[in-house]
Order: sequence, then C-alpha cells, then structure tokens
Amino acid sequence: MSIEDRLSALGLSLPDAPAPAANYVPFVRSGDLLHVSGQISQDENGLIKGKLGDTVSVEDGAAAARRCALSLLAQVRAACEGDLSRLIRVVKLTGFVNSTPDFTDQPKVINGASDLLVEVLGDAGRHARSAVSAGSLPLGVAVEIDGVFEIR
Repeated sequence: MSIEDRLSALGLSLPDAPAPAANYVPFVRSGDLLHVSGQISQDENGLIKGKLGDTVSVEDGAAAARRCALSLLAQVRAACEGDLSRLIRVVKLTGFVNSTPDFTDQPKVINGASDLLVEVLGDAGRHARSAVSAGSLPLGVAVEIDGVFEIR
C-alpha cells in the first residue's frame, strides 16, 4: 500500500507544504538525507497555540504534534517533487513543547507525531527522537517538530 493510500485509509490527508515564515528554507537535502525545518502546530482552523501544563492538555498537545508530523510529511512530499514513494525512512525527530517549568510529559506530547509516523509508514516510521521543553515557541504555538528523513 502506498503512503498516500495508507493516509487515506486512516482518514488523513497532507496539508500543502507550509512556506517558511522567515529567512530559511523548508528543507535541505544532503546526500540521501533530507533535513526538514521545524513545523509548527497548525490545522485547517489556524495555529494551535498554548502552553502544556497550563492551557493545553497532554492529549491536545499530542494532537498538535500529529499535525506537525503531517506537515513534515508534506515537506518531504514537496522535496520529492510529489513522489512520497521516494521516502525510505524517518531517521530522527526533535520535538519542542511549549510548556511550564514543572511540566515533564514532553515525551507523551511528541508521541503524537511518532505514533502517526509509525501508523502511516510502519517500521520505516520508527526513528530516533528528542522531546524537549521550551519556555515559548514562535507565534505562541504549542508544539514545533523538525525531522531528518532518508530519501531516494
């Protein structure tokens, strides 16, 4: 089953690849590795904002991380000129969680992205990962995730 078919079977679709908001590029390819810039939490209603440990629950944070994962895949699709079959595997994610100083469930939040990538890609979605706290994130979003992907 293709990645697009798997997404469809899960009732998911990829957004358009978000444009950079500052002086950087959305992705850089080096050899077989594709480094995708941080994707912020947003959905069809706009930015998903808030602070974990205060205004955002762990469950809502995980849902925001899932949206980041979809944006990461959208950037991979753009880098591969629309051909997601060129994606070999997810290598590494770094997840940033906008959270209070006493919040310690960053891994549970970023699991939203990790779980989605495994649902969609199977073993090719398993990856190394960091999940860290941030005192704030751009535009007040709840989650930002960047990634490294192996492509053909």
